[in-house]
Amino acid sequence: MLIDAHCHLDFEAFDDDREAMFERARDAGVGHFVVPGTTRKRWPAVAEVARRKDVSLSLGLHPYFMHEHQQGDLEALERMLDAHPEAVALGECGIDARFEETLEAQWKLLDAQLRIAKARGLPAVIHCVHANDKLAKRLRQLDLPVGGLVHAFAGSPEQASRFLNLGFVVGLGGATTFERAKRLQRAVRALPDDGYVLETDSPDMPLAGFQGRRNEPARVRLVCERIAELRGQSVARVAEHSTATARRLFGLS
Repeated sequence: MLIDAHCHLDFEAFDDDREAMFERARDAGVGHFVVPGTTRKRWPAVAEVARRKDVSLSLGLHPYFMHEHQQGDLEALERMLDAHPEAVALGECGIDARFEETLEAQWKLLDAQLRIAKARGLPAVIHCVHANDKLAKRLRQLDLPVGGLVHAFAGSPEQASRFLNLGFVVGLGGATTFERAKRLQRAVRALPDDGYVLETDSPDMPLAGFQGRRNEPARVRLVCERIAELRGQSVARVAEHSTATARRLFGLS
């Protein structure tokens, strides 16, 4: 069985065919899905999708949506986590350095969420764009006891190693399927078997050959095949190890 360790199945992009999307995923061998929250407004939709037995939820405030976050959201996050003790992680939180005008506020919001994760013993699901080195430094300072997931990793072997040494794993998805992603592919080859999980970030981050089309969890099978190719391993071995790592990280039965 495969696990899509990061997919936004609450998004409106799936409103017209959500059940059919789950069917296609099951047909592709994908049996579990971790769905992270991105804004306070969307948390109820995430919780609704996570009423399914094959879906686990995470709750957080995403740096891409800084314009939507408001004063009181952190307190609301604490209350939502209290109301949903089944949440397997805190996130999606993180840093997106493409947006320089909100960068200082992003770091403050990330710090606050990581402290919540640390206090609650939850793994953190982190979005990181153009900030791997600075993020690793901050994670070292905070010393999170249960680590987490650096989602949609696109860095170097050295950057991946730093995150692994801090107790994190990296999320591998559609970016690995593009031939131009040579640095990322070197990192994929260098990872230990227990250093990564597979993900799609559906409906975003399409795979090579699917540009311009909605992404969906069934394609985690294609990600698995690509990782197997890059690592010179069987698809069965990559599926086994990535699923075991996702189960360990999120405490899935």
